[in-house]
Amino acid sequence: MTIWKPSLQRGKARYLAIVDALADDIASGKVDTGSRLPTQRDLALRLGVSVGTVTRAYAVAEQRGLIRGETGRGTFVGTAPPEELPIGDLGDSVRGSVNLGMTWPLESENPDLAPTLRKLARRPDLAELLRYQPNTGTTRHREAGAEWIARHGFEVPAECVAITAGTQHALTVVLSTLARPGETILTEDLTYPGLRAVADFLGLKLAGVPVDDEGLLPDALDSLCRQRKPAALYCVPSIQNPTATVMPNDRRETIARIAKRHGLRIVEDAIHHRLLDDPPHPIASIAPEFTYFLAGPSKTVAGGLRVAWVAAPRGAIERLAQRTWATTWMVPPLTAEIFAEWIDDGTAEATLERKRSEAAARVALLRSALPDADVTCAPAGYHAWLRLPDAWDSGARFAEAAERRGVAVTPADAFWVGTGRPPAAVRISMSAPRTRATLAEGLERLAATLGDSPGIGRPIV
Repeated sequence: MTIWKPSLQRGKARYLAIVDALADDIASGKVDTGSRLPTQRDLALRLGVSVGTVTRAYAVAEQRGLIRGETGRGTFVGTAPPEELPIGDLGDSVRGSVNLGMTWPLESENPDLAPTLRKLARRPDLAELLRYQPNTGTTRHREAGAEWIARHGFEVPAECVAITAGTQHALTVVLSTLARPGETILTEDLTYPGLRAVADFLGLKLAGVPVDDEGLLPDALDSLCRQRKPAALYCVPSIQNPTATVMPNDRRETIARIAKRHGLRIVEDAIHHRLLDDPPHPIASIAPEFTYFLAGPSKTVAGGLRVAWVAAPRGAIERLAQRTWATTWMVPPLTAEIFAEWIDDGTAEATLERKRSEAAARVALLRSALPDADVTCAPAGYHAWLRLPDAWDSGARFAEAAERRGVAVTPADAFWVGTGRPPAAVRISMSAPRTRATLAEGLERLAATLGDSPGIGRPIV
């Protein structure tokens, strides 16, 4: 236990003085990260304050991320690592659980930002990045986007590219141009939850298209186009979220033909496309005249920059620019310039290769830990789709059991927009744990959960 007695500043509430003193002592190195703090009673005696004052101070310090409390062990300096934080999408999660529920972009492999910032700081035109820019982005930044899109296998001129504040913003901008409130957007019946958030925000309806191991079922898509007269189709053909399927070229061509027959616009999200070693060609390269291609580097390079690009059909860019103006005016030029530099100097490509290599190593851990499980996963994907044994009739029920063993996964229910009951399956995300060792621990707990009997569930009173 750290023998810590802070020097409290006068003139402020005692509990806040304790919090500020703790922050100062952590910053100065007087208190080491990971060290155990005195109990609330001990610190109250040392400072001559009430236990309630220290309790309040510790609560505020934990909210600020300065400390963490561990049941039965005490209070420790330093934030909980990402894999130990509660997973909001899963409801209440106990601290200490391994996070296999969120698909973070392997942030341990993020590029080093410092050299780029130093380079930018020496530029005589740096101040230009603080000025207002066109809603679609500067010519340089649109050209950088066109180059990034070309690396997906889709050649497009810069004048058909708009820059957005990340793929989620791109989705909002595009769907708001394609559909009016009350209209229907088709998507895979297990789909990205962020689409549901955008649809709710824009007042759109979602209809799920059944899928198989190769993605959208063409006959089902054709039928829904006739029945629902949808405004657009949103799909993730490459390492689909959550099912991890990769749509083959012939299926992509069939989907494009159906969309053309019905005049259906396609929104193709390529967020995981470049994690594939030899990816199929984008649907947009087959049908550029009615496909909106979303190319974001959040998963493959760095999520915090919040930049992405939309390759749109000719004539559509002005409408996208109007929606960008309405939602954020423009993407911050500084973040766009950072990524343009990374494209120019090879940082973006080198980062992608590091992340693909790390993802492949983590997939190997998954295969080793769950050798007999019914799992779909790309060779260097960030997530896998686990179809549960017959004993488990619900992904939500399995996720609860896994949480009791200290591992968080996301059940099919979180992704379901189809009709009927969601499948008994869960998504396993291998990219959130900071280390392979933590991932291996989580997979071991998951394997143990698979071997459990579902039982009768939690008691209800």
